Amino acid sequence: MAKLTKSAKEVRGRKMLTVRLKDGRYHTSSSNRWLERQLNDPYVAEAKNRGYRSRAAFKLIQLDEKYKFLGKNKIIVDLGCAPGGWSQIAVQKLKNTGKLVGLDILPTEPLDGATFICQDFTTEDATEKLLALLDGQKANIVMSDMAANTTGHQQTDHLRTIGLVEAAYEFAKTVLAPGGIFIAKVFQGGAEGELLTDMKQNFAKVSHYKPDASREKSPETYVVAESFRAKEKQA
Repeated sequence: MAKLTKSAKEVRGRKMLTVRLKDGRYHTSSSNRWLERQLNDPYVAEAKNRGYRSRAAFKLIQLDEKYKFLGKNKIIVDLGCAPGGWSQIAVQKLKNTGKLVGLDILPTEPLDGATFICQDFTTEDATEKLLALLDGQKANIVMSDMAANTTGHQQTDHLRTIGLVEAAYEFAKTVLAPGGIFIAKVFQGGAEGELLTDMKQNFAKVSHYKPDASREKSPETYVVAESFRAKEKQA
């Protein structure tokens, strides 16, 4: 296991009583397993204690603890933002400076310091709407927690999610400021092939990281591309 971040140590250090479901007559076996997992998940409990919208907030906390990219005066785009856990953490770090715009196919409850769009990122005018909200400003951070709806077939789910990652990456290349960072959720073996090669050409460093808050059995990991090399426009 990778070295635990500060937040992971704090959450793992909380003592919890193990909950076992006594009667599952009114649920399917898969529902029982999901509910039992939720009840015994320290990140679910701690997210509730801290008022976070989802346990996924800890994934961004841990990504930031490792890569240190959040802070004041940042311009941030949050793709796949619902229910708003990542945006919550990013806005807290902004401290009433900078800007955060987010998009998700599902509605996201309003959040002070953020502007959300409810739309499918793959639709034609989604990028235009995000650019309009940025109002000509370049982004310091493009982060994507988007994932395709799972089919249960790991390879298919991986390919569908990689399609979203590629779309998010193409968008990031158009809006990132020099030195910016791109972070995206990927499945299975992470970003690979032509996508990974292109990232290495456009960013100073590309790596993969699985936060402790990602469930151990989940195939998800995050590709992190640091220090964007913005190409000069040719006359």
